Amino acid sequence: MAFVVPAEIGHAPYAVPLLSYLVANFTTVHVVAVREKLFPDLSEDCWLLYADGLGGSTDHIRFTVCDRFVPAAKPPRAMRRVGVAEWRSQWKSRLRPYLLSDPVREAYLNVAGRGETRRLGDIASVGIGYVSGANDFFHLRPSDADRWDIPKRFLHPTVRNGRSLPSRAVTKANVATWLRDDEQVLLLRLPKSSDLPASVMRYLSTDTAKLASSAYKCRSRDPWFSVPDVNVPDYFLSYMSGEQPSLVANRADCTCTNSVHAVRLKSRDGVKHLKAWGTPLVQLSTELEGHPLGGGMLKLEPREATQIVLAEAVDQFSMSLFAEATDTLRTWRHHGRQS
Repeated sequence: MAFVVPAEIGHAPYAVPLLSYLVANFTTVHVVAVREKLFPDLSEDCWLLYADGLGGSTDHIRFTVCDRFVPAAKPPRAMRRVGVAEWRSQWKSRLRPYLLSDPVREAYLNVAGRGETRRLGDIASVGIGYVSGANDFFHLRPSDADRWDIPKRFLHPTVRNGRSLPSRAVTKANVATWLRDDEQVLLLRLPKSSDLPASVMRYLSTDTAKLASSAYKCRSRDPWFSVPDVNVPDYFLSYMSGEQPSLVANRADCTCTNSVHAVRLKSRDGVKHLKAWGTPLVQLSTELEGHPLGGGMLKLEPREATQIVLAEAVDQFSMSLFAEATDTLRTWRHHGRQS
């Protein structure tokens, strides 16, 4: 059998049961990765899947990497054999790392396996920010807060999305600029107690409030107006990015929505490991641990982010390999190109 399949077969968790079933029931399982879009008008990248020998099994996956699809009567002869055990144990059941050369993958595993190397999850927790359930209602502009006479103790500056993140740190000066520009960055952070000032109660009695209270997330909590899971992280991590994810220090005690990841250090000692952020190793690690989306974007789920490799003592030759490999993976997700 042969199928055109989404390129997610190279990295998605839901592809693992499929490939596991195929290698257990066919003597030949062949995946053909095609870099150039099979369907140029779609954002979806597609690969090819071939299986033969129903009733048998195999201990490896045949994997072919090609720039463009060329029609043929048979699967490509040029391929590498990806051991199923290696695919599972070393690469978390992902085929995408095999878009890279053997030396790159070996160098990456070598650095990742060193005793002094850390994963982001070793030094920090990574989670989503709060879910308000009604963003326009719970996020106020300074002018709105003044108009409704909302006390400052119920207002918390927040990072709404990754686009508002500076390059290195969110500072009090950044927040002051947001407020001066009357941006909608003040979270209405109310306690569960109903003993609230009259001005807040008036705001909670508006037609807009009634509409917000009927939203799914709001009506599922008690009381509806108290947004849960509001925390102040040490860093913010963008989870949708073009070139590379940004890790930004929180020096202004801001909180954040679920449009960015909240990173909390397990100890202050973790700061030294984060100095490696932005190096070719970390950039490659975000590509390997994250996954591509349509339109050239890279996405990092919290679980994926915890696996990012952090190491500073990497030789120059390996760094060059990693930088070139990162560029390769970016071309496969069509970053910087018209999709």
